Amino acid sequence: MGTRVVTPTDAIDTIHPVDSLAVPLGPGVPGGFLHALGARTDFEHLEVFGALMPDLYEVFLRPGVSYRSGFFGPAERFLREAGARIDYVPSDFRGFEPLLRQISPRVMATAGARLPDGRISLSVHAGASVDELHRAGADPDRVLLVEVSDHFPRTYGLPPAYCHALEMDEIDVLVESDSSPLELADAPASEVELAIAEHAARFFTDGCTLQTGIGGIPSTIAKILADGPHGDFGVHSEMFTTGLMHLHRAGKVTNRKGTEFDGYSITTFAAGTRELYDWLDDNDLVRFLPVRIVNSPEEIARNRMAVTINGAIAVDLSGQVVADTIGGRQFSGVGGHEDFVAGPHLQASDRSLICLPSTSLVGGTMVSRIVPRLAHGSVVSTPRHHVDVIVTEYGAAELRGCTIRERARALAAISHPEVRDEVLAAAEMWPED
Repeated sequence: MGTRVVTPTDAIDTIHPVDSLAVPLGPGVPGGFLHALGARTDFEHLEVFGALMPDLYEVFLRPGVSYRSGFFGPAERFLREAGARIDYVPSDFRGFEPLLRQISPRVMATAGARLPDGRISLSVHAGASVDELHRAGADPDRVLLVEVSDHFPRTYGLPPAYCHALEMDEIDVLVESDSSPLELADAPASEVELAIAEHAARFFTDGCTLQTGIGGIPSTIAKILADGPHGDFGVHSEMFTTGLMHLHRAGKVTNRKGTEFDGYSITTFAAGTRELYDWLDDNDLVRFLPVRIVNSPEEIARNRMAVTINGAIAVDLSGQVVADTIGGRQFSGVGGHEDFVAGPHLQASDRSLICLPSTSLVGGTMVSRIVPRLAHGSVVSTPRHHVDVIVTEYGAAELRGCTIRERARALAAISHPEVRDEVLAAAEMWPED
């Protein structure tokens, strides 16, 4: 049988009342198809696998539908509160790939963009699903569904090993829609975020290789670097952002990283503004590779002077990091957090920055995020032995090579002044062994 070309509404009969469906992380979600699927009310047991949904899809509130997510975002948190059957599957981003192989969903679905040669570009997402998409396309008992839209940019991998495209004869169902990728505007940085970014920016020097994510702090760091004196940067980043686009436009990116990927900014997915997606369209400077390559700590460490940026919710005085739960309840996910901390850990010339405000407001009360010990039930995202630099608005604590007592004192020194004496007193009580 050839490829069936349909509208999102016509495509929903692809799914059986009892079925399994997997979609990629956020930007790769076929949004028009998932929205249309919400019109179905006959599901007996539909299990959906995904992560970081870019929108609210009514299908997840239908009886008989359950959603297993590897990364919570605003949509997942809303669905949880709305009573959807949603569960978190602990895994880092690289781990999604073997999980998909193990689960082998009957239907694999993704978003894409038409290429001039008739193939379908995987557009803004390579991630962990590339191999499983090909396997589904080759299996007559499975279905490969691809949603294409002119609003998605045509992007490229590095063939022959990483082609980042599907052949038409692999695709069972081609859904034509006018969907657009999720737009994430860079919100203006707060005074606290600006102070954190300024402290973090001093770790970036000429020739270093950058990894950044979304949010006020990494966006501000990218702006500081774009406007600053340093350059000759490389990019090796799980996520390609609007900030990294601005760094390219400022002429600061040469990608002389000393790896097989020299000359290209390497990423596994992109998310940002419409301006970013337009810039990425047919742009051969940015190449999309599977997450097993991009997030490999060994591959990260091969880059010249890698400097990575991650966030955190809380850090204890030994350097343990909580980054994806609040009070033990799932808030986000692991993603590439630990990989981009562990990679720089392998080279003396590399640096890993974990950035967070020193405090949060909880019920109108200021709460320190630098804590003597993690609260009971806390879930550690990143172990202390991988952590290098912690940055708050009050400075940077360099922990690599420090003893437990030295770490505690350094972290106390960048806590909020109103609680610093208390945190420092706790630091002095930390045992050395």
